[in-house]
Amino acid sequence: MIELGKSIDEIEIGEEASFTKTISESDVYLFAGITGDFNPLHVNDEYAQKTQFGERIAHGGITLSFVAPILGMQLPGVGTIALELSGKFLAPVKFGDTITVTAKVTAKDESKNRVSLSVIWANQEGTTVCIGETTVIPPVKEKSGYL
Repeated sequence: MIELGKSIDEIEIGEEASFTKTISESDVYLFAGITGDFNPLHVNDEYAQKTQFGERIAHGGITLSFVAPILGMQLPGVGTIALELSGKFLAPVKFGDTITVTAKVTAKDESKNRVSLSVIWANQEGTTVCIGETTVIPPVKEKSGYL
């Protein structure tokens, strides 16, 4: 049996969860291969040194994707369906940066079974690199709480 995440009645406004990951060179190359985005800003050191960043940076999509383990495994958790995700990038994410993503429940719409969360991505220095929001459908549980 698979234990489902929190249903809408189990989720509290203000509740939060976090996920932390260090960006490796392998992460960037694997993401480039999966998505087909081989922009030299991400994969060519010589090119990237001549940009405003002075070095290669991670794809924005990698940064945004770090909210997935929160939504799908923690809050609400297993069985969650993501409907919408927005993000505004405030600073580059560099190779070797450790990014902590924190998602906080800001609203619930019980009639539609929707939960809204604010999301903040910050690096190891505490610099906010991205802010955003997401809306999800939490799992609907049967009496057992299992699928």
